[in-house]
Amino acid sequence: MNFDEIIDRRATHCAKWDNMEALYGVPRDEGIAMWVADMDFRPPQVIQNALRDMLDHGIYGYFGDDSKYLEAIQWWMDSRHGWKVDPSWIFTTHGLVNGTAMCVDTYTDPGDGVVLFTPIYHAFAKIVKAAGRKVVECEMPMNAGRYEMDFDAWDAQMTGAEKMLILCSPHNPGGRVWSREELQGVADFAIRHDLILVSDEIHHDLVMPGNTHIPMAHIDGITDRLVMMTATTKTFNIAGSHSGNVIIEDPGLREKFGARMMALGLSANSFGVFMATAAYSPEGATWVDECVAYLDGNRRLFDDAVNAIPGLQSMNLEATYLAWVDFGGTGMASDEYIRRVQQDARIAVNHGPTFGKGGENFLRFNIATPRARVQEACDRLAQAFDDLQ
Repeated sequence: MNFDEIIDRRATHCAKWDNMEALYGVPRDEGIAMWVADMDFRPPQVIQNALRDMLDHGIYGYFGDDSKYLEAIQWWMDSRHGWKVDPSWIFTTHGLVNGTAMCVDTYTDPGDGVVLFTPIYHAFAKIVKAAGRKVVECEMPMNAGRYEMDFDAWDAQMTGAEKMLILCSPHNPGGRVWSREELQGVADFAIRHDLILVSDEIHHDLVMPGNTHIPMAHIDGITDRLVMMTATTKTFNIAGSHSGNVIIEDPGLREKFGARMMALGLSANSFGVFMATAAYSPEGATWVDECVAYLDGNRRLFDDAVNAIPGLQSMNLEATYLAWVDFGGTGMASDEYIRRVQQDARIAVNHGPTFGKGGENFLRFNIATPRARVQEACDRLAQAFDDLQ
C-alpha cells in the first residue's frame, strides 16, 4: 500500500476537506484539513474488491444471511484481541455514534446523568444533551503530560442520579492505552455507582508499537453491566459506510438493546456489511499492520517538530492518529494561537474545549495523511510561531 500517495479529496462531498473553509475559515485550495477523524488513505484492496463485486452484480437489495459477516467479526476479535465473541452478542448499528445514542436511549431516562471522563470525544456530550440527559464531566488529571484516572475525586462527584458511564478506550483525544489496572478501576467505579458501562473501542486496532490494548470484556466482574462497541470504520478508513457493532454478553442487557433496535426499525446497510466482512480478513490485517507502522512514522515526525516549538507540547500518542497538542505554554489566549494555526498556518483543527473540561488549552491534529503533508503542516506551524523560537 502506498500511503504516500496524495489523493485530492476536495469537491468529493468530503466533510473534512470540503467543510473546512466554511467552519474554520481555512481556504480549501491551500489549506490542510487535520480535523475530522478519517484518514486520507485508500482502504485495503480487499475492500475495494468487495465493492467491485457488488457493482458488477448490479442489484442492491435487502441484505440477508449474515453468517460470514459474523464469522469475520469473531475471527478478528479472537485473532487480533484474544476476545472470543458469540455471534448472538452482536448488533449492527449505523456507526458507533449511533451505537452510543442507542445505548443512551436504551439504558437511561431523561434527566439521568451520564458520566464522561474528560476531555473526551466531543460527539458523546452532544448525544447525551440532545437526548435530554445530563452530562457529568469527571476531569482527568494530567501527570507528566499523560492522562490518569482519579477515582477518589470522581467518587465524591457522584450523586446517585448517574446511570451510565461512557469510556473511550483507547482514549480520544489523548491517545492513552489504558492499563489493566486502570480498566479494573473503571469497572470497580461503575459497580460502586451502579452504572451501565459503555466501552467505545473504535480505535483498538490503531495502537502504536510498544503498547497493547486490553478489551474491557477481559476485565473481571463487569459483564453484567458492560456494553462493548467496535467498528471497522476507523481501522480501515471506511467511516462513510456507517457500520458499527454493539456487542453485549449479558442476556438481560442484550434483550433490552434488541427490543429497542426492533422498535426503531433499525437494520444493517448492505454496503457496510460487505465492506466489514472483507476488511476482517488476513489481507485486512496486513494492511492494518502497514498502516500503523506508517502512522507511527508520522507521529514521530509531528511530535518532534511540534515539541521543538517553545510553548507547544504534543501528548505522547500511544494509540489513534489524533495528536493532542497543548498550547498553554505559549501564554497566548486561545483566540491568538487558533488564529495562528488556522489563518497563518492554514490548518483546520479541532478546538480543545469541545472535548469538555481539561481541553481548554489544546488543539487536536489528525496526522493520518501522507507524510509530505504532515511535513508541510509542521513547516507551517514552525513559521506561524517563529517569534517564539
